[in-house]
Amino acid sequence: MSDFKTEDIIDTPDFSKSADGLIPAIIQDDHSGKVLMLGYMNAEALTKTQEEGTVTFYSRSKQRLWTKGETSNNFLFVKDILVDCDKDTILIKATPAGPTCHTGDDTCFGEKIGQDSRIGEAAFLNYLQKQVIRERKLNPSESSYTSSLFKSGINKIAQKVGEEAIEVVIEAKDNDDDLFKNEVSDMLFHLLVLLEQKNIDLDDVISVLRSRHS
Repeated sequence: MSDFKTEDIIDTPDFSKSADGLIPAIIQDDHSGKVLMLGYMNAEALTKTQEEGTVTFYSRSKQRLWTKGETSNNFLFVKDILVDCDKDTILIKATPAGPTCHTGDDTCFGEKIGQDSRIGEAAFLNYLQKQVIRERKLNPSESSYTSSLFKSGINKIAQKVGEEAIEVVIEAKDNDDDLFKNEVSDMLFHLLVLLEQKNIDLDDVISVLRSRHS
């Protein structure tokens, strides 16, 4: 889900300036400032991007709306949307959940984002919360363990985080690194579920950490 609304954009793009109703959309890494890719949007693609918080283009080859990451899971999570002075180009600042280019490169221009950027494996946590866990919450399934956690309520979820944290402490004292990493993974997963239950994005927690080190 996304907090973006049409009124959040300073200027509304003028899609009528193009005969086909498409205008270019530049995607910029929110952290590093590097340009990730260029796509095209119509009014419907922009609305879908605002509502869902992940970048959706209009594919000229497929002749349909296309959400970046719909097959690769390398979504682009929207941070800000800006419109240029002529109202015929969109700039979207986003956090990528993995490589942006279909070749596996960080950007479609062959640039490397850098180790300090929120990209790659760490950004998968964003995808896990906003796409997988949130989906299990909004559209529960009887066969889904995550859905069962939401059904059990916040007390049970918080208890699971505590239990997994204890397992991490226990395994930290041993020398089995693989088992330790698995327990840390379990704890992180249940912590993301707890954040989602409380309607808090992982980004909000990261912002607190950033403020402590600014």
